[in-house]
Amino acid sequence: MKSKLLFAMAVAAVATVTSLSAQAQELKIGYVNTERLTRESNAAKAAEQRLQAEFSKRDKDLKDVETKLRQAEEKLDKEAPSLSENERIKRQRNLSEEGLSLQRKQRELKEDFVRRQNEEMANILDRANRAVKQVFDADKYDLILQDAIMAGPRVDITKKVIDVLNAQK
Repeated sequence: MKSKLLFAMAVAAVATVTSLSAQAQELKIGYVNTERLTRESNAAKAAEQRLQAEFSKRDKDLKDVETKLRQAEEKLDKEAPSLSENERIKRQRNLSEEGLSLQRKQRELKEDFVRRQNEEMANILDRANRAVKQVFDADKYDLILQDAIMAGPRVDITKKVIDVLNAQK
């Protein structure tokens, strides 16, 4: 029963493809690689630079704090035998609190970065969609696909869309 159903589906698929291939000669189809577009366009590169500029100082500051904390831990390890029990516990507690504070700040930085990265990506994709629409209208495409599993170079219009996106202000 399953094999008959599969055979019938295969025959229907072949018939559909044959029918579509006759019509496909009349269709103008394009494909846009969104990942490449968001990696190679000037807008994507500018967004990456903005994010780097916006978050580099906070990241450097946190790395400096992490280095100082590591040095303080090493110092405590060396001095621990000569410290009183209360002093050692007090310094360990302070280092632990500073470590937790550092982890919280690192998590906040990461969350802020991801949020801003998503905002920038949404802006780029909005502009990219306008560029795709512009290419669609100018070149009279019938269909433009994004992120197909496979597409040949004949239908790949990613470079054309990147050029239009780069020309936008």
